[in-house]
Amino acid sequence: MKDIDLVKSAKSASENAIVPFSGFHVGAALLASDGRLFLGCNIENYSLSMSICAEHVALVNALSCGVREFEKIAVWADCESYVTPCGRCRQLIFEFAPDTDVIMANRECEFIVRSIRELLPMAFHHNRGEKGKRKKEKGKEERAR
Repeated sequence: MKDIDLVKSAKSASENAIVPFSGFHVGAALLASDGRLFLGCNIENYSLSMSICAEHVALVNALSCGVREFEKIAVWADCESYVTPCGRCRQLIFEFAPDTDVIMANRECEFIVRSIRELLPMAFHHNRGEKGKRKKEKGKEERAR
């Protein structure tokens, strides 16, 4: 899928945003490696700390469907400048899609592309496999006794 098509999908997703406080519509379109497309929009809540970003919605939607490999995500907002994922979303994207490109677009669908690694240098992470590996090795040691 071309980047511009992903941006247009994100723009379309923004129409479903629930933004009674800010009025700031944001949409996201996440392309999985298998070609499936997952959309998200921002959703505000009376308790503002519980509001959810469009990127977060799209990624959690994909993860809940069992998808674990991604190519790129587009984020569109109704503003003049390119919209960038917030720090929380950058961390979430990095953790579940560390090799993903992020397409950041403005209301005119003009965009720039950066890797999530560029947007979040020195990201917090751990190797999930290592934790499980240590448990397995520990179990082997205990059985050997």
